[in-house]
Formats: sequence, structure tokens, C-alpha cells
Amino acid sequence: MSEQLKQGAWLSDGSVAIGEIVAGLGYDFVVLDVEHGAFDLAILERFIPVLKGLGLEVLSKVLVPERGAIQQVLDFGSDGVIIPHIEGVEHAKRVTDFAKFPPLGSRSLAGGRTMGYAGYDDAWVAEQDRTIKVFPMVEDPRALRDVEQIAALDTVDGIFIGPGDLSLMSGRGVYRQSEADFEDFRRVVAAARANDKPWILPAWTTIEKEFAVAEGADYVLLAMQHAAISEGYRSARALMDGLIEGAVRV
Repeated sequence: MSEQLKQGAWLSDGSVAIGEIVAGLGYDFVVLDVEHGAFDLAILERFIPVLKGLGLEVLSKVLVPERGAIQQVLDFGSDGVIIPHIEGVEHAKRVTDFAKFPPLGSRSLAGGRTMGYAGYDDAWVAEQDRTIKVFPMVEDPRALRDVEQIAALDTVDGIFIGPGDLSLMSGRGVYRQSEADFEDFRRVVAAARANDKPWILPAWTTIEKEFAVAEGADYVLLAMQHAAISEGYRSARALMDGLIEGAVRV
């Protein structure tokens, strides 16, 4: 296992209470699902610094693999971006460039939060390129085909595995944690390791968590926000229903 294994939570809306809960439980990072969640720019602008103030690393899964979506979350202070819908190495190179400043990439400068509302210099630009994490998603068979080349890009800091879409788009149907799924994951892991870069797995089930431990994951997402809330309410309801049933029998 990675000595620096980070355990994270998947957040789908801007609930400060949920952020406080996961921080209080000792989670290391959060992923903000901007693509599918209930986030707009005003929420993100306020929520990202709150989460960072709680001591959480913030990675934002952007709305689309485009310049504006990537630069906005970085300008708000996100520690990194997860970029969905990567179509292959050429596409990965084009869109990951948006997260790194020239000459490495083509990110546009913006004053404000990340500059401490002051100026900037060459050292600040270099520090941004060094510390901002860029994780293209492997959720498309074309990205899996090129994963070794994608992982080798200078503008890529790691790889995020997207199990559900990868299974569907590979013709296996709904993701069932099959051996074929895990073989795909192992290819991603090997590509990341060959380039000394981290990889992230959303591991909602026990078998996925076991895989993450066995393969030495760097980042593991343990639970989705709404699923965790649903599970808590479901468990409380099932307990009460059982007590009522037992009382009726008596």
C-alpha cells in the first residue's frame, strides 16, 4: 500500500455541515462532483475555501473537459482537477494543458484568491504548476487504450479511474466489479506506477476497497455523499421497523 494513502469523500452539493463532518472524521480529501452535482459558480467560489479551511484537500471533477470549466475551479482555489470524458492521448494533452501555465501548458493568468489578492512572479507560477494536481479520467476505452501515453504527459499528475462508464462503454453493461473490470484497473495502475504518478479509485464496495489496498492506491474515495446519507436513514428505519415488529409479536 502507498505510505501516503489518502482517504476521501465524494461530495455532490455545497453542504458545509457535510464538509465539517468528513473533516471531523479524519478524511484527507474531497472530490466535488461539479459534472453531476448541484454546484454553480457562486457555490464553488465559497465552498472551496471553506473545505480547505477545514484542512481538506479539494479536487474538483469539472463540468466538461474545456478551458473555462478547468480554470474556474483552479481560480477559486481547488487543489486539483479531475477531467472527465478523455478521448485519448491527443485529447488528454489538449485539455490538461489548460491546468498548467506556459510554457508547460496554456492556463490563463487571473488575479485574486490564488495570488493572495496581490501580485505574482515566476516563482508563484512555478509553484502553481508544481502543486496543482491534474487527473484525467480513464472512463472511455479510448483513454484506456492510450493510458500509458496519457500517464507519461508532463501536464498529467495522476490518473482517475471511472469504473461505471468504462464498463458500459466497453460493452460489459452495468459495472459489476468483474475480473474484466479489475484487469482494466490494473492496466491503469501499471501506467501510473511506470511514471511514478498517483492514481485514484472510487471504492464504494468492500471488493473495491480490498483492491485499492492490495494494489497500493494513493487516493481512495470511500463513500458518495447521498449514498452515505441514504444508508444512514435506511439503517435507522430498518432498526425501528424491526423493533416495532418485535413488539407486535410480543
